Amino acid sequence: MSASEELLATGEGPLLMPGEPPPYALVERPAARPALLVCDHASARIPAALGTLGLAPADLADHIALDIGAAAVARRLGERLGLPVVLAEYSRLVVDCNRRLDDPTAFPEQVDGRRVPGNQGLDAAARSRRAEEIYWPYHHAVRDQLRRLEALAAAPALIAIHSFTPVYEGRARAWQAGILWDKDPRIAQPLMAALRSRVGLVVGDNEPYSGRHPADFTVDHHAEAEGLPHVGIELRQDLVTTANGVEQWSGLLADVLEPILDDPELYLHWSG
Repeated sequence: MSASEELLATGEGPLLMPGEPPPYALVERPAARPALLVCDHASARIPAALGTLGLAPADLADHIALDIGAAAVARRLGERLGLPVVLAEYSRLVVDCNRRLDDPTAFPEQVDGRRVPGNQGLDAAARSRRAEEIYWPYHHAVRDQLRRLEALAAAPALIAIHSFTPVYEGRARAWQAGILWDKDPRIAQPLMAALRSRVGLVVGDNEPYSGRHPADFTVDHHAEAEGLPHVGIELRQDLVTTANGVEQWSGLLADVLEPILDDPELYLHWSG
């Protein structure tokens, strides 16, 4: 480990400096429906105290640092459906807000074959500092928004927006979108059916990632464990890198989600 890596690996001093953005962005609005949008991997931002984690600018603009296009889709979808949105403001490379903290990929030392120098050999204090200043404030914001929505329904819905790279580990991915879920089908199944009814769309059922995977922390922790209706939506990144793509996909998702979210029977605790 180099001298600079040794410095980053320790947990001395505050992580976020005055003038830096808070750990999450909150788009508040009077909710038209009792549902919340979240985006765990919305940003590639690294706290100034961590420099660039030893990575090149090209790495920080790539999918290893954020879910490209996901934040823009989440914000626009929130506008279309009249929903609040919570977005993580720091990169998944600093701490992955969609992982358990004891998961090795929560503080990834390597991603897609690329070494992350600033994450090598992190001590407990360094991990704790990232968790306390970024990870938990984000999750507390998600929790607080869901509690606020309980004024509208006993069991508000949680919708997580992600994106995936068209090629991963040398393999092309044919899906334009993937729907992630585990036991509760109330949003996932009608959403998949509606999307698949559109000509030419290839929609994955727990592809390219699975909602049954234990790494899917945000939905598991805030919704599935509480019996709230939920779904994870993955969009292929090459389809949402432009303003036109964001408009197209946020519009499509709004069209298919609206009738699902307008069903009052949705907002009951799942006991299946």
